[in-house]
Amino acid sequence: MATNVVMEALSPTMEEGRLVEWKKQEGEPVAVGDVLAEVETDKAVMELVARAGGTLIKQVVSAGTTVPVSQLVAVIGEPGETVSVPAAPSSKGGAGASGPDAQATQPAPDRDRPVSMPPAVPAPQASEPTARGRTPAPAPTPGGNGQPMPSGERVKASPLAKRMAAERGIDLAGISGSGPEGRVVARDLAQAGTGRTAAAGPARPAPTTTFAASTGPAYTDTPLTQIRKTIAKRLSQSIGPIPTFYLTTEVDMERASEAREALLEGAKGAEGAPKVSFNDLVIKATALALRQHPACNAWWQDDRIRYWNEVHISMAVAIEDGLITPVIRHADRKSLREISAEARDLAGRARERRLAPEEYTGGTFSISNLGMLDIDEFTAVINPPEAGILAIGRIVPKPVVHEGTVQARRRMRVTMSCDHRVIDGATGARFLQTLTGMLENPLRMVY
Repeated sequence: MATNVVMEALSPTMEEGRLVEWKKQEGEPVAVGDVLAEVETDKAVMELVARAGGTLIKQVVSAGTTVPVSQLVAVIGEPGETVSVPAAPSSKGGAGASGPDAQATQPAPDRDRPVSMPPAVPAPQASEPTARGRTPAPAPTPGGNGQPMPSGERVKASPLAKRMAAERGIDLAGISGSGPEGRVVARDLAQAGTGRTAAAGPARPAPTTTFAASTGPAYTDTPLTQIRKTIAKRLSQSIGPIPTFYLTTEVDMERASEAREALLEGAKGAEGAPKVSFNDLVIKATALALRQHPACNAWWQDDRIRYWNEVHISMAVAIEDGLITPVIRHADRKSLREISAEARDLAGRARERRLAPEEYTGGTFSISNLGMLDIDEFTAVINPPEAGILAIGRIVPKPVVHEGTVQARRRMRVTMSCDHRVIDGATGARFLQTLTGMLENPLRMVY
């Protein structure tokens, strides 16, 4: 008897999934637990497994299609069994999408266009000689941790890497993969060097005062990934209804810097010892400050406020196609070494989109750090239902008055975004005072 395979909710917040790649083809035998396909959820790329054994009779949707949870995607049955299945839904990835990373090069339908905009005009298409005139892909380039894929073997690549390769005309078979199991990721394409030029055709002439008429499309529409859709939805939920105010302070990081240097010096020669970062220090100090100020360690729940007795820090991690917040649980109870090791592990797997749902949900307070990108100060968007988030800037030497003299001291600006329904101004200010005191005197973190 045939068994329907539906799009499963692979994460707590998943409403729809994008079928990235089929791992089983029609006619192949399937056992319970076999991976049928890779699915891009709102947070990660996860595996859709078989719940019944038999033969994959029909793939109802093609790779690259985005379908809602509970919708039919395949049928498993006995060899030769005849089943009636509905017509495959059209991909939400864009008209004419032919694969998981196909892009729509035509304007969206007029129903998706704001009323103030004129009707869509089809973009001019590339001339026939140009479309057929691409030179062969370059020979495999050395470098990276992996090896170029042998001819005829399936190339493993992240969804973003596939999309970038399609845009640039790069043959992924000639790229060394540095991701898990030799998977090609975006950084491998950046390291391909001249491979892009060879694959994409002749180099463009240097710009002059006279511009030739374009023969290609005026623009390219890139379908939204599931994580970008989720980011857009949650930002709308946060910025619109949440009454947010901001508190900014500047922290003297001189002693924290000296403490970190001492920790790094003491860890030299110790096998496997993690290198404590400034972000690890901030996470530890924030967790301890939240323990003293539980009014900031809270969730807004519409009809109630949930004050947490446990401290779970969400740390913002930039990934190839957006942002994700892995959670360090019970951060107030962990040592700096434990926080450092866990933060690196979570961040690494987050960038490869391999986090389990329980690893990026359930945070009680968030931290976003752009200091490593030379940002002095910024305001971060609250991650609901949490009531607060810290925005951490870079550490920079500044002339300040210290103990009656002007000295160059390492300083860091911190901005706290607060949900005013939960946190009052004085409440947030007292929390920042405690946090500042711990960072300015790191010995306060050990008792």
